[in-house]
Amino acid sequence: MKVKYLVYLILLIGIVSLVGYRILANKEVGTPENRPGGSNAVTVSGMVLRPQVFKDNISLSGTLEANEQIDLRSEVSGVVESINFEEGSKVKQGQVLFRVNDIELQAQLSKVRTAQKLAAENERRAKLLLEKQAISQEEYDIASADFQSAEAESELIGAQLSKTTVRAPFSGTIGLRSISKGTYVTPLTLIAKLVNTTQLKITFSIPEKYVSQVKVGTQLTFTTSDSDEEHSATIYAIEPQVEIATRTLKMRAIAENQDGKLYPGTYANVILPLETVDDALLVPTEALIPVQNGKKIFISENGKAKEIDVEIGARTGSSVRVISGLQAGDTILTYGVMALKNDTPVKIKFDRSQSMTAEK
Repeated sequence: MKVKYLVYLILLIGIVSLVGYRILANKEVGTPENRPGGSNAVTVSGMVLRPQVFKDNISLSGTLEANEQIDLRSEVSGVVESINFEEGSKVKQGQVLFRVNDIELQAQLSKVRTAQKLAAENERRAKLLLEKQAISQEEYDIASADFQSAEAESELIGAQLSKTTVRAPFSGTIGLRSISKGTYVTPLTLIAKLVNTTQLKITFSIPEKYVSQVKVGTQLTFTTSDSDEEHSATIYAIEPQVEIATRTLKMRAIAENQDGKLYPGTYANVILPLETVDDALLVPTEALIPVQNGKKIFISENGKAKEIDVEIGARTGSSVRVISGLQAGDTILTYGVMALKNDTPVKIKFDRSQSMTAEK
């Protein structure tokens, strides 16, 4: 029995000793001098601000348009006598595209020219008689007016004849034709479309707050919905006023398309550069805390959190440019900041994998 009690006593002494040791150890670790960042230190992520090159761009929606595009029609009515182009082919400026039968106009021109010759002879004779005072000035004026009228009618028929031959007004690609040889056409009949695609126009609109940052000659890039390939264009025209309904300003750029990869009517995602800042300060979006009058951010100063009001500018996919309130070299707190207050002791965990992009 004595042995049994002795064993129990030894076990009890051991348990009491272990508990006492753990209590003393916890008290020692929990002292402010042994706890990192102080007795109430909060572990947060942070980074040191360093200036970066920042390209402030905006993304806009645009539409590709042909540099030149028309609907081919005949200016005179008649039967199509010949078609001188292949559908989908390239044509040159001045090339004959089709002809309308002109037999009636030719007959009218022959008749008018005969009358013109007679009127010219009558005018010549009347002039001689007037010089000899054989006729009055009024009689000569009538003969002269008849000659001028016949001459004008001849020119009119000639102009109508020239319209029976339709030529390409500019070089380009001709589309699908909607007529055949022998079709009776009028000025309302659509023959085909002629499109110049060696250059394309990109039409888009920008919000009015960016108007002062864009001018004629600004270079931009764009992609289309069917490809990620970037293409370049140059702004060449800007509307003189903002559209009141949308508060936007319309502008147009020109892009080369010698290889024919781009098609008119295609959607274009326009990347328009506004400015390039060589020493921008960028912070992660999660570091910003919304407040009533703007935004604030926490920095670390002497091991404690400090609240700073900041003014922000353009955004990227994961970061925001800070215009005022911070300086290069400041240690900003990026994650775990929602529970912080001024003068809260902090322990910073620097995230080296966090990279800040400089392009919008």
